[in-house]
Amino acid sequence: MRNSLTFLALIILFGAPVYAQTQHQNSGWLFLLNNTKITDKWGAYLDVQVRSADDWANVRNFLFRPGITYYANGKNELTLGYLLNQTFTHMDGAADNVLTEHRIWEQYVYKHKAATTIIAQHRFRLEQRFIERAGSDQLFAQRFRYFARFIIPLKKGAKNFEEGLFVALQNELFFNVQHKNELNGSLFDQNRAYAAAGYRLNKNFDIEAGYLNQSIKGLNNNTSNNVVQLALYTKF
Repeated sequence: MRNSLTFLALIILFGAPVYAQTQHQNSGWLFLLNNTKITDKWGAYLDVQVRSADDWANVRNFLFRPGITYYANGKNELTLGYLLNQTFTHMDGAADNVLTEHRIWEQYVYKHKAATTIIAQHRFRLEQRFIERAGSDQLFAQRFRYFARFIIPLKKGAKNFEEGLFVALQNELFFNVQHKNELNGSLFDQNRAYAAAGYRLNKNFDIEAGYLNQSIKGLNNNTSNNVVQLALYTKF
């Protein structure tokens, strides 16, 4: 357990540089993730999110992310998917607007046990982004993401965790790998550090609530977004 937490702390520190000019925001995210096995080797993936604007003023983002997963074995998964990301802008004195981003994405997930009871997951995702921008042509860019998540059951001595309270710790790093100069001019895009308390109702349902800090590197200004997240994980 100590090695897992040390590793998570290192990637959080690596992805959280100090910026000179940072604007601070507060928002809320609702998150649903479902994985459904259709056969022993193939399954469906679905991620749906709704995110608020600063100070929970209105809905800012809606994300719909389906995919098809190949289960190589109990520890290794490959997924190919699509994302629809709609950003709603609300400005005083101007008409509301919707900007749409489409993505194709590929990911590899490795799952394992750490310290007997801790459930660990590592996700590597590559995204091809087709970004609509106000007043300009559509931008194509690629981004790489690395995500690490650890579920720590609070029930003592449970090798197969199927019910009870748990703590979730995770971090995700984002890197611009193509056309970074047209985005924020940097390889580093953002970092998301997250801690939550949750309850596993059974082996198919997890619900959790927690705090996420989203640190975004901007072209001119950087953003630190304090997020309250409510998440539901289902698996069939």
